[in-house]
Amino acid sequence: MNISEHVKIVEAIAPQVGAAITGDYISLKKAGHVTVLVHVAQGHADPVAITIEQATVVAGTDSKVITNAVPIYLVADSATSDAWVRQTDDVDYTTSATLKHKLVAFEIDAASLDVANGFDCITVKTAASNALNVTSAVYLLSDLRYGVGASAIVD
Repeated sequence: MNISEHVKIVEAIAPQVGAAITGDYISLKKAGHVTVLVHVAQGHADPVAITIEQATVVAGTDSKVITNAVPIYLVADSATSDAWVRQTDDVDYTTSATLKHKLVAFEIDAASLDVANGFDCITVKTAASNALNVTSAVYLLSDLRYGVGASAIVD
């Protein structure tokens, strides 16, 4: 399978340090599932808190934390392992203080959002951390309704 022909890849957070970060908002109107893949290069023993929020439009209107717990997976030291370990399903995740390169994946079905109230967009956010912690993230959209050419960054 060629990933670029079957999965829509959208940058959520360009590599950034320390401060509270709000990723780009994307719409799930054209996708049934998204994996939010967060990379944390933890250079300081200050944990990084990651949350997923939902909104009614890609401008972030009425943004609120997702209400349904989603599967979360972790690679605790991506420099030495590629083994994903399932964490407790939740709406957020906080890394350990261990100085490692970490991968965190949130698996979100579009139907699990508050669709009854018009929520069909998401973002990934991190709380403020130490300036030695570098965070980046991408959205991997699948179960595409209109192929990879359909934009996820517009409503």
